[in-house]
Amino acid sequence: MHQRSFAEMEFEGKRKVTRRERFLGAIEAVTPWAELAEQIEPFYPKGGGRGRPPIGLQRMLRMTIAQQCFGLSDEGTEDALYDSQALRQFVGIDLAREDAPDATTLLKFRRLLEAHRLTERIFAAINAHLTERGLILKEGTVVDATIIAAPSSTKNREGRRDPEMHQTRKGDQWHFGMKAHIGADMDTGLVHSLATTPANAADVTCAHALLHGEERLALGDAGYRGVDRRPEHQGRAVQWEVALRPGQRRALPKNRAGRQAERIEQLKARVRALVEHPFHWIKNIFGLKKVRYRGLAKNTAQLFTLFALANLMIARRWLLAP
Repeated sequence: MHQRSFAEMEFEGKRKVTRRERFLGAIEAVTPWAELAEQIEPFYPKGGGRGRPPIGLQRMLRMTIAQQCFGLSDEGTEDALYDSQALRQFVGIDLAREDAPDATTLLKFRRLLEAHRLTERIFAAINAHLTERGLILKEGTVVDATIIAAPSSTKNREGRRDPEMHQTRKGDQWHFGMKAHIGADMDTGLVHSLATTPANAADVTCAHALLHGEERLALGDAGYRGVDRRPEHQGRAVQWEVALRPGQRRALPKNRAGRQAERIEQLKARVRALVEHPFHWIKNIFGLKKVRYRGLAKNTAQLFTLFALANLMIARRWLLAP
């Protein structure tokens, strides 16, 4: 039986529950830990032989999820574990008996996830968990994309910007970085598909990768005009409902037919609004306003983790319902 340390007893005896504690408590409650560990376990180093035995898989998984939720660097995550009892309790560390895993250990674990594309498996396992509970219905898909900025400075070792990122113009502003394209369930807003490209890729070119194939209806904003005429969509039994361009909406006639068309556009926009919720989670809650790594592969691996966590947090009101 684990004997509690004085720090743990003092922490449990305090009256105020912080926002960090509530957030970690929600993550703890809705995450299917066993299913996630099952995806990683075949690739995780085993004990035996000489040298220090590997740190427990569950602990490293929890440490990585805490890092992604709070937007921390490897060193920042190590420091946070020493600073925060809430994080230590979530990860399962008692400093009276052991040290926290260091930044190098966390880096090696993240590289293991990237090398074997395990974050895609984590994303798929969480979505399977949500589908079993009837939260991803597959009747319709909403597609959208968001730009994630990348550093445009050339003051680095190579003396140039990231060659896998690109610049694009949106309205009157130029952006440099990448795009995250997602397909989300029309009823719940949960993300079931993810693709990434440089920022200059047109949204419509990735639409085919965002459909799971079972939907009967797909919705997108005006950036997806003409998607149903593209060769990759020929023969698909899906009805596309794409928004009118702003100029086309303004040009609608001021009669009954025009008012009806405007009402249809408002209804389509209301459904499409669900796709903004996952973007809100990864950008405003998890803090991914700029990419954290160079190259698309590492950032894509991180995005699979973040969208998986966003799905859990969006679905928590159903998962935790009595």
